[in-house]
Amino acid sequence: MSATQEPNPLLWENWAQSQGARTIAGVDEVGMGCLAGPVVAGAIILDLAAIPVGITDSKLLSPKKRDQLQVTLENAAVAFAIGTASVEEIDTLNIYHAARLAMKRAVENLSIRPDFLLVDGRAQIDLPIAQKAIIKGDQQSASIGAASIIAKVYRDRLMTALDQDFPGYEFARHKGYGSVLHRQHLQSRGPSPIHRKSFSWKAV
Repeated sequence: MSATQEPNPLLWENWAQSQGARTIAGVDEVGMGCLAGPVVAGAIILDLAAIPVGITDSKLLSPKKRDQLQVTLENAAVAFAIGTASVEEIDTLNIYHAARLAMKRAVENLSIRPDFLLVDGRAQIDLPIAQKAIIKGDQQSASIGAASIIAKVYRDRLMTALDQDFPGYEFARHKGYGSVLHRQHLQSRGPSPIHRKSFSWKAV
């Protein structure tokens, strides 16, 4: 690939099709590094003939752009779904296994069963479906990037709603990540019921 050539957002989708796949779902999670709230996964089956412009890792997009793409994706997708793992499951299973559980649930919640999964990360999901795990897949695959966007928008809105249920922590601002603001509230107020008891954090 030359320095000026754009990466192919369907490189892995095309590869999966070369392996015989017909219905491909991208799968990604968000919220693994947070101190509070659930881990959320998205699964999405795109129309590969009509991929929206601008899909990439949700962390590289502004909130406004994520919201715009989320609407576009949900209107254009063949199917999409969300899966979650609760704070209690995170503390019981550990965050890695809880994230894989959320991914599994997202795929199981799809209205159409895919025959191939493109999964962000190093490990496959515990499902009897052919799949490929791709490190930094949300930056290499349109399907995985799209999954990261719908999961991120869903989780951010959930944390904003939980700000009303658990006032004083400003979840709407930091979404549960370990920002200075969040840790200041933790120091002064102690943990809420939606904080992950198994996570450690540094005092400000």
